[in-house]
Amino acid sequence: MARTIKKVSLRKIKKKSPKGVIHIQASFNNTIVTITDLRGQVISWSSSGACGFKGAKKSTAYAAQITAESAIKQWTDQNTKQAEIMMSGPGPGRETALRVIRNSRVMLSFIRDVTPIPHNGCRPPKKRRV
Repeated sequence: MARTIKKVSLRKIKKKSPKGVIHIQASFNNTIVTITDLRGQVISWSSSGACGFKGAKKSTAYAAQITAESAIKQWTDQNTKQAEIMMSGPGPGRETALRVIRNSRVMLSFIRDVTPIPHNGCRPPKKRRV
């Protein structure tokens, strides 16, 4: 008897979710924008370094603007229009990335700051003896 072999596709099927979560991580050296679905699976991402900025230019507000635009452009190609924003970090690209997202045609349900704040901080160095 001849057996039939069924081919299995190894490519993942991208499901279009109606809502997404935009994570903005703005450090002093870089800005990273990641867009996930509600389960946390990455849909699109961009960073200042991936957009072609090097060195000190990665930490500028303009680099954050270009980064957010490229991540949003990849995401809106999938016809997803509603999002939540989670921002973390003290960097200069925070407000600029948020401004770009608000100017794009994405409906925002909420904006949350998830920057970790220490309760007591690090242990200070020992006192100096003179």
